[in-house]
Amino acid sequence: MINGLNIVRAVHAGEMQAEEALEHCIARIEVTDPRVNAFTDGTFERATREARAIDKRRERGEVLPPLAGMPYAVKNLFDIEGLTTRAGSKLRNGQPVASVDAVLVQRMHAAGAVLVGALNMDEFAYGFTTENTHYGPCRNPRRLEHIAGGSSGGCGAAVAAGQVPVTLGSDTNGSIRVPSSLCGVWGLKPTFGRLSRRGSFPFVASIDHLGPFARSVEDLAASYDALQGPDELDPGCHAQRVQPTLEQIGHSLAGLRIGVLNGYFEEQAGPAARKALDMAATVLNAQRGVTWPDAALARVAAFVITASEGGSLHLPLLRERAAEFEPLSVDRFIAGALQPVDWYVRAQRFRRAYRDKVQALFKEWDVLLAPATPVQATPIGAETFELNGASVPARPSMGLLTQPISFAGCPVVAAPLWPDGRHALPLGVQVIAAPWREDLALRVARALESSGVACSPVAGI
Repeated sequence: MINGLNIVRAVHAGEMQAEEALEHCIARIEVTDPRVNAFTDGTFERATREARAIDKRRERGEVLPPLAGMPYAVKNLFDIEGLTTRAGSKLRNGQPVASVDAVLVQRMHAAGAVLVGALNMDEFAYGFTTENTHYGPCRNPRRLEHIAGGSSGGCGAAVAAGQVPVTLGSDTNGSIRVPSSLCGVWGLKPTFGRLSRRGSFPFVASIDHLGPFARSVEDLAASYDALQGPDELDPGCHAQRVQPTLEQIGHSLAGLRIGVLNGYFEEQAGPAARKALDMAATVLNAQRGVTWPDAALARVAAFVITASEGGSLHLPLLRERAAEFEPLSVDRFIAGALQPVDWYVRAQRFRRAYRDKVQALFKEWDVLLAPATPVQATPIGAETFELNGASVPARPSMGLLTQPISFAGCPVVAAPLWPDGRHALPLGVQVIAAPWREDLALRVARALESSGVACSPVAGI
């Protein structure tokens, strides 16, 4: 599967039909997905209709939209008209089908992209591994016996396997950045409130973000641009206007102040993570020794809010059908529902002060770097991994380095690096900017890609 904008350019130029690009995409999915298990639903008939509509528009001489003919897929917590939004759970199998697409799916359709299906995830987005008991684990295309990360594991795996050039996922505590890191693809967690969440199944309303995955920075920026825009019907969407990024990001870093996070982000990073960070910092000539405020406390507060809101959301089902929940997460949902409300209130109060401290940090810096995951992908079923001489629980600890960042609402590009070489497992680096400055994170990501240190080749499966 070639990059998405290369497909778009070929369709615009009449060198390829959108339906032809779709046929290649479906063939790749059919060959690889029995081993990867990224898809839970195919929407191939719909995709064929959408691709044919693009081809007919070109035949009529119409101006084609910016993503015309580009195949993509979405995490199965996005509403897709005619499908039940399962959010990774069998508990929702009896729910009515969605009557309309999620807003971001509508925007991708308006941009000419072609939807091919829905993707595997941790149940109700609570997890970092996509070891889904109901629909089977999503496997890492770089090494099939290893995890793809989560909770948007299907999104990262589908891009890495070359099934689609772009996917849409969600990120509360790291669910875009962790799969991007472990699968070796690009991911963007935008500023909290930047993109509409209407028509997506919630996990933690006060922290949830939606965003794209891609195999190139160009595709990442183009898909992000298509998703932008205010939504008066989503009270959590704070974007007042579109801020195009694709034409702004360029290749130059002139004038940017780029720093490397130390302290907590060094202590919670294993050797491969530190090596990946060093590779990126060297290319970018970044300055070492920047301290992020209260990172450990922010992770604790994020856990408290996550558990409390997640447990409250699912409390009626927990009372009546707890045995049908994902075994790997049901205890955490129950514990969250039982947390004292005082913990939640104190965590939210801390968050307000924390965000002020983080925003003050960006008066001195434009972009900051940190590893995305403490280690590379672990084997499926692993209960622990070694981190700097200590054994830590595998599933929650994959979010050690992402949770403090999303808790502040900052935009982050996850850049795929290869600290042990291209034939080994990847590990990502977070490129972090101040709220509403996605353009700066994408600009630095473009520089990493242009240098060759960060890239996302199709997995050889």
